[in-house]
Amino acid sequence: MRSESATTTWTSKRSTSGSVRLAVHVTPRAARDEIVGWRGEELAVKVTAAPDGGKANEAVCRTIAEALGVPKSAVTVARGHAARHKSIDVDADPSAIAAAFGVPDPGLF
Repeated sequence: MRSESATTTWTSKRSTSGSVRLAVHVTPRAARDEIVGWRGEELAVKVTAAPDGGKANEAVCRTIAEALGVPKSAVTVARGHAARHKSIDVDADPSAIAAAFGVPDPGLF
């Protein structure tokens, strides 16, 4: 069973537009685009794109959107455009996010 802190870590963080805000750790120049899973309270995402000119950000948004089955326009980088640690806004139901990625375990890291 998930703890209360795990629930409030990501489902209660809503942007002004009402979307869910996810903390994401990005690994650019990986072998393939994939959602690795939760790394503590951050969702680990690997992308093949280099972090040049926003290409990695676009790949992260596309990878998350494909995993959730939402349009790419529903996933945007809110903070951390030039960093590995990002805040990503997703226009999706929190239960759909939990079904696709599971829930974070803040006790891991």
